[in-house]
Amino acid sequence: MEINKALVDCMQTLRRRLRSEMGVDIRLSQPDAIAAMLAACLRTHDDTTRQLGQRLAELGGLQPGKAQPAKVIHQEPVAENTPLASVTIPPAVQAQGGSVRIYRGQRVYA
Repeated sequence: MEINKALVDCMQTLRRRLRSEMGVDIRLSQPDAIAAMLAACLRTHDDTTRQLGQRLAELGGLQPGKAQPAKVIHQEPVAENTPLASVTIPPAVQAQGGSVRIYRGQRVYA
């Protein structure tokens, strides 16, 4: 699918309407943004929003009735003592009784 100015303008207008009508916050950078917008347009009661959804489907080359609903990712709550990653502490740091933390993807030995 080719992204052009008409498609982006339609997405921005539709995004604003969906946010004000339904409280749905869809970011344009999401990989499934068009599918999520089309799914939300199918649930709305406003004709203008439905027409914008149809226009978006035409510009995006999709069928509005066959839009896949946005995937919702459910994460399990993490226990407080559960380690997020296994990190081996160097023997020199272990001897000092230090700990390891991750800061911006780097190991920090404290």
